[in-house]
Amino acid sequence: MTSFVGELTGPKYDGKYLRTVINQQLGDVTSKENLTNVLIPAFDIKLLQPVIFSTNDAKENSLKNARIADVCLSTSAAPTFLPAHYFETKDAATGEIRSFDLIDGGVAANNPVNTNGYKPHYQGGVEAEKQSNGQQTNTGAVTRHRWLGEAKKEQKYNAATASEWGLLNWVYDNGKMPLLDVYCDASSDTVDFHVSSLFQCFGTQGNYLRIQEDSLTGDHAASMDISTMENMQKLVEIGTNLLKEPVSRVDLETGRFQKIEGEGTNEEALVEFAKLLSQERKLRSLIN
Repeated sequence: MTSFVGELTGPKYDGKYLRTVINQQLGDVTSKENLTNVLIPAFDIKLLQPVIFSTNDAKENSLKNARIADVCLSTSAAPTFLPAHYFETKDAATGEIRSFDLIDGGVAANNPVNTNGYKPHYQGGVEAEKQSNGQQTNTGAVTRHRWLGEAKKEQKYNAATASEWGLLNWVYDNGKMPLLDVYCDASSDTVDFHVSSLFQCFGTQGNYLRIQEDSLTGDHAASMDISTMENMQKLVEIGTNLLKEPVSRVDLETGRFQKIEGEGTNEEALVEFAKLLSQERKLRSLIN
């Protein structure tokens, strides 16, 4: 870990131990070898565009068949916390090489539901419904759930203070990173708005479940990098309590989660959601 002065000129952590552990655990296993279809976002700072790693893409395109270790190091490379990650992939048949200069994909896809992996899943749901001979099902649109934690209710910033900020304050202010917070939250919430609206158009808003604790406060529970046993246990307690809370949806005006009457608890919703996913999988098997 670096000093405060070091943080101004380099990442907070050098990432050496993380790289060692991830490489030891994952070795040379590649993305196409995942046991299920996964979707992991990163951001290429050389091309200034998101890069989405998925099992399906890796099976179809060898240049996207990166080592899982490289993908993990890339998607965890949060700016100011960990260094950017560089690696290459090669097409054995053609000899073509693709290079990646990546950081955490949260800067562009903090909520990855609406990334390019969304389309094939959605299409699968539509095709499955066609195969159900027109019978009404609960899986008319793709199902997703999202479980996050953030500190929205803490209300870290305000216009009166920010109106006097310069370049340095926007990048780093009182131990926080306003510009990064703004971009990540804006990206995530915009996707939530878009996807929620899309599901409502299909009349299947019940198929989009986002469970999120948005009231994390303090320097520990709301921190990105405090991994003490005490803090980990606190986060487990927060997650357990969240399961007992009523199902909520985002109020698009305030950005806050509002309880929905008559839809039960998050725990009950997850059980029903698992049933829907099982039903959708069976329907999709009809078209394979």
